[in-house]
Order: sequence, then structure tokens, then C-alpha cells
Amino acid sequence: MTIHIGAKPGDIAETVLMPGDPYRAKWAAENFLQDAKLVNDVRGMLGFTGTWNGHRVTIQGSGMGMPSLSIYVNELITQYDAKTLIRIGSCGGMQPHVGIRDVIIAMTATTITSPSSGIFREMNYAPCADWSLLRAAVAAAEAMGTTTHVGGIYSSDVFYAERPDLDEQMTRHGILGVEMEAAELYTLAARHKRRALAVLTVSDHLQTGEALSAADREGSFGDMVEIALEAAFADV
Repeated sequence: MTIHIGAKPGDIAETVLMPGDPYRAKWAAENFLQDAKLVNDVRGMLGFTGTWNGHRVTIQGSGMGMPSLSIYVNELITQYDAKTLIRIGSCGGMQPHVGIRDVIIAMTATTITSPSSGIFREMNYAPCADWSLLRAAVAAAEAMGTTTHVGGIYSSDVFYAERPDLDEQMTRHGILGVEMEAAELYTLAARHKRRALAVLTVSDHLQTGEALSAADREGSFGDMVEIALEAAFADV
């Protein structure tokens, strides 16, 4: 057990999928895992371990934002020896060709600041995905026929942003979507020599104003979970 995760030794699999919403973790565990067992409910941040195609998988909520995710990823890696961590979550589209319900596979994650920013001081560190996971996720998405975009995303510290000039520059420089966690996940994975990836479903669009309802979001996220699972075990 750790301060934030109540799982016992051995309860957490080496492969962990991490949605921000703990209830999305519950939904994914119920719909994609066999024999899923609740292994964490500290502070309501639900985590489940089961199997997918015979492989052990944990699906653990991370909360919203990089500070929250940083807590769970640090504990999952240092205390439970998680080796592959894949964020599955929603994002806002930022390019005209990126549509609602499309999947974005994040090659890089730009950010202004993260919980790790202080250790780099004047350096602008460039967090990126693990290549083996990225390659496998793209292959899985193509095999499924899912409309997918691969490239850079932006991890924001705020949900209610008031920087239209920043959004303009992100769009100008080809950023596909915005979310709140991946940059820190990629940085921590690099620090601890683990594999990390973010597979995201576009739930709203900054340019068009389109947005999925809460019910539609849940029903639209299946492809993202399937892609993440296929990628995690592609080389096994």
C-alpha cells in the first residue's frame, strides 16, 4: 500500500491503463477485462486488475491534471513496478481535419509547465512517447479502421483557459489536441525507463465548438481502449 493507492503487493499488473476519470476506469474494466477486481478505492480513485486475452492489466484512474497524475504514476512505478503506462482519455481537437470521436495517438506532448519542470531549470525538455507503443498503437488503429491522427498534443495546466493567443499558436504549429496529463506521464516514464503512451478520443473541438455529451463520451471511447490494449501486448 502507498499513501494514495491501497493495492497490496502483487495487485497491480505491469501494464496499467490510466483514464483521468475513476468511473471511466470502472467502465473500461467492466467492458474489456475478465475477472476484474477492485484493487484501489482510496479517495475514490478507483483501480481494477483483471486480464485481457490472458494478459494481466490494471486500469487505474489518475485524476485531472498533471499534479494528480504525477502522484499515481510515481507510486505505480516506484512501489508497484509498473512497466507500461498508457493514458486513455479525452481531449479537445485543435486542427480542422481532426473530428469529434477521432482518436489521437500522441507522439509528443508540449506543455508550459509540469510538476517536473523545476528539475530542468532553463531547459525546454521534449516529452515523447515510447516508440514501440506508438508504432503498435498506429498499427492497431489502422487494422481496426479507426480514424486516427498521430502527432503532437498540448498538455495544459488549466481546463478553463483564457489564452486564445496560445491556442492560436498551438494550432499554427500543428498541435492536434489539448488535454491535461500526457506531458508529465511521458517525462516520468523517461526518468524511470518505462514505456508510456497517450491514446486520446476527441470529445470536443476548440474551433467548431462541437462537443460530446457525457453519455456519448462513454459510448465513443471503446476504440481508444482497444487500441491501447493491443499496443501494450503487441510484442508479447
